[in-house]
Amino acid sequence: MPFSISRWLAAFKDGLINLLYPNTCWVCGRFTPDSPARLCPSCEHLLTTDPQPTCPRCSSSVGPHVPLADGCVHCREKTLAYDGALRLGPYEGLLREVIIRLKNSREETLAEIIGGIWARHLTPRLRELSPYAVVPVPLHWTRRYWERGFNQSEILARCLGHTLQIPCYPYCIRRLRRTPRQTYQISEAARRDNVRGAFQARAQYSLAGKVVLLVDDVLTTGATANEAARALRVLKPSRIIVVVLAPGD
Repeated sequence: MPFSISRWLAAFKDGLINLLYPNTCWVCGRFTPDSPARLCPSCEHLLTTDPQPTCPRCSSSVGPHVPLADGCVHCREKTLAYDGALRLGPYEGLLREVIIRLKNSREETLAEIIGGIWARHLTPRLRELSPYAVVPVPLHWTRRYWERGFNQSEILARCLGHTLQIPCYPYCIRRLRRTPRQTYQISEAARRDNVRGAFQARAQYSLAGKVVLLVDDVLTTGATANEAARALRVLKPSRIIVVVLAPGD
């Protein structure tokens, strides 16, 4: 991995905070004695509680007794390159705050902590799928090394692979070009145009007939995950399941 001064500074800052404020929750800052998760019980509960039924195709919140055989109203008319989606929770409250913090900061340690909680919480459902490997949605290299210093989706994917004891392939897909940011202010059509043809799968990875978990932090319109899954289809996996922290707004 290329040397990154931003990664070194982030690690130094995380170590310094842990030295000055040991046993504190990384989300709210409360004292948390003997907490291996490095989150207080209240924050962990808020981050992992999903009280709403979800669509198995796109992970959007749905009402009770909604027929979901062909998806929900958000995805029923869409052609998706992936076969289903799972989330940690809805994009609201504390989970939304944490996701925004991950996107707009260089707190790599926080991403690892959230990734560990996320992986342990979703593991029972994911094991039922018998996944073979985990693949993160990649950032363009300029964003990864110059702007953010890390790819939060890769950290989440590594946590998931470690917990499930399956390989994580962070270089299975590469981002061919730097795309505009997928913000909620732009239309769904513009989001699709932004990422069209932006990904390419590397042929040396053998995924034929396997179930693959495609990891991203949020799933808003699904344009980015759909385009990444479309690239991954070249490797002929049997199923692609998108796994996210939350669907975006």
